[in-house]
Amino acid sequence: MTPFSIARLPRIEFGAGSLKKLPDIVAAYGSHMLLITGARSFTGTLHWQFLIDQLKQRGITWQHCTVAEEPSPALIDELVKTYAGNHFTAVIGIGGGSALDAAKAVAGLLPVQRSVMNYLEGADPELPYQGPSVPFIAVPTTAGTGSEATKNAVLSVQGDNGFKKSFRHDKLVAEYAVVDPDLLASCPPGVIAANGMDALTQLLESYVSIKANAFTDALAISGLQAARDALIPLYRQHGDLPQHREKMAYAALLSGITLAQVGLGSVHGLASPLGAFYPIPHGVVCGTLVAAATRVNIHTLLAREPNNQALARYLHVAEILCEKRFIDPETAFNDLVDLLTQWTEELALPRLSHYGLQSSGFDKVIANCRGNSMKTNPIVLADEEIRQILLERL
Repeated sequence: MTPFSIARLPRIEFGAGSLKKLPDIVAAYGSHMLLITGARSFTGTLHWQFLIDQLKQRGITWQHCTVAEEPSPALIDELVKTYAGNHFTAVIGIGGGSALDAAKAVAGLLPVQRSVMNYLEGADPELPYQGPSVPFIAVPTTAGTGSEATKNAVLSVQGDNGFKKSFRHDKLVAEYAVVDPDLLASCPPGVIAANGMDALTQLLESYVSIKANAFTDALAISGLQAARDALIPLYRQHGDLPQHREKMAYAALLSGITLAQVGLGSVHGLASPLGAFYPIPHGVVCGTLVAAATRVNIHTLLAREPNNQALARYLHVAEILCEKRFIDPETAFNDLVDLLTQWTEELALPRLSHYGLQSSGFDKVIANCRGNSMKTNPIVLADEEIRQILLERL
């Protein structure tokens, strides 16, 4: 067994109804909180009133703000400036990946009072983050990014000169991740589709990552099985919906753990510039590219590195997702790509051209795709191979 190291994880409270544990968890940190939520996914439900009532009963005061879209460095700096000097005893993020990433970044910067631009990966100069962070508690209301289990807050600036970069440090890891599948009940079908394919992609990419290990393999396999069984029926709203929500919340949580430990791959490498230069939601990028990227990865491995162990891993993923054993690897690879393509179509994930990408923009996207995620792809893809991925989903 290859030696491995596992970075810090939050304490995890998982299960239907686990939101009821949040007030007591919060109270253990003090009596003045900053609540950062999505625009409507939580505050428009009865769960919000429950939480407010429980905080009042415990004598806890709070301030509340919302994050309606993927957070930018300017938004984080504005929130930190707005709430400076409040002496919050904890920051609670409740929502999708955007709300959690914003809350994570704000918790990290409130005691520091510097612009987040100083700490983004690749900043010039990139200052070492020393903390401390205000204790952060993560409560996801979607099943996708796994941000509740990661140490990075992804921030975006969109446009021709845009970027998508992470503020990351072990001190930013949540103290608690409270994962209540019941909170997914308010997710519309489009959110279920995009977020679910994000989680699936993260599990697949971390399983074939060059840094994969026995610990993360076990989690990735379990998560892939859960997503296989639950994503499509949850999207269709067929069958045992509470069980489907539970499985997808579990898959997303595991995807956050695995990506934080071993990295991702070409889909997420491309998601960074695509999400920066075009108004493409992150989950949509993942869902629309995962079949094409898998096909190109496998084809490139067969052509250039036929003994690469990632091919055996893709074969195993095919057996998990297709739920059958394969004698012939070629059949397995074809069936895997066909299944991912079928899911992409069934979940109605738009093509890249829907958001304004044209073939004339490929060079710029490719030139900016070789960040941290691309570095753990199972094989180094040439520019032309990356172009094939984009072209297939244009």
